[in-house]
Amino acid sequence: MSISDWPENERPREKLLLQGAAALSDAELLALFFRTGVPGKSAVDLARDCLLRFGNLTGLFAATLTQFSEIKGLGPAKYTQLQAVMEMTKRALGEELTQRHALSSPKSVKDYLRLQIGAKPYEVFFVLFLDAQNHLIAAQELFRGTLTQTSVYPREVVKQALSFNAASVVFAHNHPSGVAEPSRADELLTQSLATALNLVDIRTLDHFIVAGNVVYSFSEHGKM
Repeated sequence: MSISDWPENERPREKLLLQGAAALSDAELLALFFRTGVPGKSAVDLARDCLLRFGNLTGLFAATLTQFSEIKGLGPAKYTQLQAVMEMTKRALGEELTQRHALSSPKSVKDYLRLQIGAKPYEVFFVLFLDAQNHLIAAQELFRGTLTQTSVYPREVVKQALSFNAASVVFAHNHPSGVAEPSRADELLTQSLATALNLVDIRTLDHFIVAGNVVYSFSEHGKM
């Protein structure tokens, strides 16, 4: 049965218009993005296949073109559209952080970091550089490592912070293992970086660990 044969209030487009986007499931939202299905499958069926293949939206967004194209009916055209939507979302969240006190909306910061580093299959160390009003000046991936560790050099972090004339910083790194809990090494690294930055009058506001859709805040857990 095609979506056009469904009861009107169950069709994703009509449901969104009546109840808002938040009322739709992941599959329904993805179906609206795909617009059409393939022979024998509606757009919702195709969306469900994708979520089953990649586990969730985060996994889908992290898929390579080759992996994405393994789903019948999907290819470069839809892949480039999806990547464009992802990039626009990242930029919109980044713009929000430049225009308002970054820590006044922890959810926006977490959403931004989820999109930036949450799905990466290797560890990266990411830094948000903030001005005196805690508005975002720049966000950079400074170091990249393996699945298990990243080499982070305090001197380079201090150098970059000074180059942006930052008043404070927020650290973030991902755990590809899927466990959003800090190791003892993570805690020691945070202390080392905070101490180095403090010597040049730059505050360390938080350190986030991102594991898929889960984000752990050092500050919220009293570790800053």
